[in-house]
Amino acid sequence: MLETNLEFTDKIGYLLFKKGIINSEVLEKALKLKNEDKAKQKRNLAQILVQDFNYDHDSIFNEVASLYAFREMDVTAETITPDVADRIKKFVNGGGDTLKKMILDTKVIPYKYDDKQRDKLLIAATDPTDRNIPKIAFGLNARKYEVIYVRNKEFIKLVEKLFPPENEFLKQLEANPTEFNVEIEQDKDLSEDELENEINKSALVNLVEAALVEGTRKGISDIHFVPRSAKRTDIMFRVDGLLQLWHSQENTSPEALIAVVKDRSRGMDRFERERSQDGFIQREIDGTIIRFRVSDMPMVGTELKNKFESIVIRILDDRKVIKDLGKLGLAGYAKDAFEKAINQPQGMVILTGPTGSGKSTTLIAALYQVIDPTVNVLTVEDPVEYVIEGARQLKIGHKMNFEQAIRGILRHDPDIVLVGEMRDKETAEVAIKLANTGHLTFSTLHTNDAPSAVSRLYKMGIEPFLIAYAINIIVAQRLIRKLCTCKKKAGHLDEDYLKSLAIDPEPYRGLEIYEAVGCDKCSKTGYKGRIAIHEALYFTKDLRQIIIKSGGDVDEEKIRLQAKKDGTLNLRESGLDKVKQGLTSFEEVITSTMEE
Repeated sequence: MLETNLEFTDKIGYLLFKKGIINSEVLEKALKLKNEDKAKQKRNLAQILVQDFNYDHDSIFNEVASLYAFREMDVTAETITPDVADRIKKFVNGGGDTLKKMILDTKVIPYKYDDKQRDKLLIAATDPTDRNIPKIAFGLNARKYEVIYVRNKEFIKLVEKLFPPENEFLKQLEANPTEFNVEIEQDKDLSEDELENEINKSALVNLVEAALVEGTRKGISDIHFVPRSAKRTDIMFRVDGLLQLWHSQENTSPEALIAVVKDRSRGMDRFERERSQDGFIQREIDGTIIRFRVSDMPMVGTELKNKFESIVIRILDDRKVIKDLGKLGLAGYAKDAFEKAINQPQGMVILTGPTGSGKSTTLIAALYQVIDPTVNVLTVEDPVEYVIEGARQLKIGHKMNFEQAIRGILRHDPDIVLVGEMRDKETAEVAIKLANTGHLTFSTLHTNDAPSAVSRLYKMGIEPFLIAYAINIIVAQRLIRKLCTCKKKAGHLDEDYLKSLAIDPEPYRGLEIYEAVGCDKCSKTGYKGRIAIHEALYFTKDLRQIIIKSGGDVDEEKIRLQAKKDGTLNLRESGLDKVKQGLTSFEEVITSTMEE
């Protein structure tokens, strides 16, 4: 009887109840609120469920759009063309600030005029039932309009792309470009208070804060402050693995700019210029707490009277944490072997590769697959980069260093352990011991490929039988740049060029191979974003036997041959597989991997 009455009184509620999205208790409370709300805001049930009951917006309004047959917007932040973006911006900005605010607050996008009816404006809305939509259509002088549906998550991405938030610090710099008037004289003995007063009078504080905000919004990994002369400092962003100049600060002492960075970092002494220092910055940017790890190193300058220092700031944005293994680029044998290895009850999973190859990202994604309230997950990292929900991340400090934490883990009843890096024999021995005593252990090593990680452990002094039976898998990883959407199909396959690179052209005949072009979106580089490539060395019975029988030295070549028999692709082969998929270019793979 409830369902029959409901179908006539509230179609949205009936649909959501029938699909099991809401239960009868929630439905009853929501209907009561709707009835009480009639005289005030006149909200419908979908709006009440999202606003008062914290239901996911898209889960509810996907059903509303389906129920009332609203068409869905056919463009996303990833596929939007410059022409479409310019058209939308003209619509939104053309009505003045008041209408623009209403459009963004209501979460609608004046998309385009209908292809079939030239005088009908299509207005995409995250809530097609919103009562402000007719007012917006009137403000846009639309005689006819049709409301279509856009998912809330997609709307947020589109707005970030079309109307990025202004960097207030950059605006202040542009308004007062001549305020860089601070110089620190090497021989002048300034007190800390005097120096702070001098720096705060200048625009340098705004410049540093602008770099932090801009770097975070652009999604870069590191900010570099590099003194070039007595009056010039370059601020560089690492974008997709490559350094790019963001701003060159002229007519200012590098010491002044470096002092500002130190002053805004915890744990750093602005007057210490002879030794390396590590610091920490935390800011709220666009409603999210962002952490910055600061590294300062003294460097040789062009003028002897100046004490130059290089500063690198690593941006630690928890929004970048990947929890889904499917988004890591693992494919084929590597994906199957990795999933099998991390689902074992014990043993080691080792990621290897150079600094900045995404090892930590992969390990954290793997941890999220096995974290469970029933197990004790401990991590020892120095420094801790990202917060891992459900894990106890041990704090390294002057009272408990990395080695002490590693030893303490054995007495802390662990089930799963992440050891940030096996730096030496002692750390490796504890990690191996954990893996051999019933614990699933994750860690990293710095080696060029997976087979050489076996040699590295052996040379550290770990016995071959322990290596053979403690490890489940070793995965070597690199990050290569992805082709931007401006990519184009290669006119023809240059077989002679491939042969000169020791690449057999046969597998690529008939495939659509792409090459880099370059546009404004990718800063004319032809590449946007990065993807991981992997070499997975899964420890099969045959491979374990080769390691056990190593004797005086580990035969890496034998390991490579056995791995190939088992189905492993080396890093270059993994990269070339991405070329076949149209994700990257031959040039990028060749420059990022070594020939075997």
